[in-house]
Amino acid sequence: MTVITSSDAAAAHERTASAIASARRAALADRYAAGSLIAEWAGLAELEPIVDEWRELAARVIEPNVFYEPAFALEAAKVFGGDTGAVLVWSGTKPRRLLGFFPARIAARRYGFGPPVLVGWTHSYAPLGTPLVDREAADPAIAAWLAHVADNRKLPGLLLVPFMTVDGGFATALGPILRRAHMRTADFNGHSRAQLMPQGDRSLYVEWALNARKYKELRRLGRRLGDIGTTLLTTRTEPSAVAAAVEEFFHLEARGWKGKAGTAAASRGDIRRFVRSALIGLAEQGKVSVDCFYLDGRPIAITIALRSADAAWFWKIAYDEDFRRYSPGVILTVAMTEQIANDLTISRVDSCATADHPMIDHIWRERLALCDRMIAVRPTAPFAYARRLETMRSTAIAAAKRIGGGLRW
Repeated sequence: MTVITSSDAAAAHERTASAIASARRAALADRYAAGSLIAEWAGLAELEPIVDEWRELAARVIEPNVFYEPAFALEAAKVFGGDTGAVLVWSGTKPRRLLGFFPARIAARRYGFGPPVLVGWTHSYAPLGTPLVDREAADPAIAAWLAHVADNRKLPGLLLVPFMTVDGGFATALGPILRRAHMRTADFNGHSRAQLMPQGDRSLYVEWALNARKYKELRRLGRRLGDIGTTLLTTRTEPSAVAAAVEEFFHLEARGWKGKAGTAAASRGDIRRFVRSALIGLAEQGKVSVDCFYLDGRPIAITIALRSADAAWFWKIAYDEDFRRYSPGVILTVAMTEQIANDLTISRVDSCATADHPMIDHIWRERLALCDRMIAVRPTAPFAYARRLETMRSTAIAAAKRIGGGLRW
């Protein structure tokens, strides 16, 4: 007699679901043949009229990227996107459907001299360069994007996708297309950063990730704060509550080392306006949570997390340095981790941190591998020359990070 276990049944169900999904993608790939798609280059400032189509695309992508969603990107563009545009890939059907959003800028002097490069759009508030691509038309949409860049002589023949997740859905779809097209590629700045991706019994994640001694110490510090005054942890998700919490974040961050260095969000009016508007816009779609740790009504730590589909991003954290001996930022991060681990609608959280971060790496044990991928979309592009220059640039940046403590150009 054959005994079918629950794990066998689950595996069979997963194989069946995968086969159905593959068949559906194949059918839709025929419907959205690359030759029937329409691609165009447009400045970010011109994209307000297509916000509805853009938002719908963000809901069905092969790999989420909240930083490329309209609520965030249009506000960020006012500060960081003056020279940025995007390749938009549309279906040839009626009504037309947005299938791909690939923001980038032309870096004419990326190396100080030499060939120009079309570089995917990232900045200090958006550390992820994965384009938005319809999961059911990924292959033709990506192929149409590459073909448009190759054919548009106003765009460079060299393309760089920065902060691309190595094992994500976009990279998985991109690789075979590049091989079929015989486009030369090279990866740079490969690194990993912490991510939260709990498996098994998610309720035990923190106890598993932190050793018993560290977990006990954090509980002791929490009790000591309770001896000083009344402590309270809150999570805010409603737009009005998020708006109020963001103002508290600005104030708290400005009082710390970032305020002294002039890098706090509140140090510049344009960045403050961008952050406030972007977060309120995302909160209206249920994509922001602000966790606050109060002592006698005074915020001593605040974290901001963003969300899209089943993914989230641990975007910002600030804490009151007057209480650093009690590690309020770590205590709040652990509390937030426990909350997220128990939310089955979230499969992973990107820390948005630097590699080997001294705090989050010891709480979140999984790693997200990233790289910058250079692609020669035209056979005549000076790929070998640009590859050498990018290698030199990467080496110089790595040296600057070691000397300057985290500088990224």
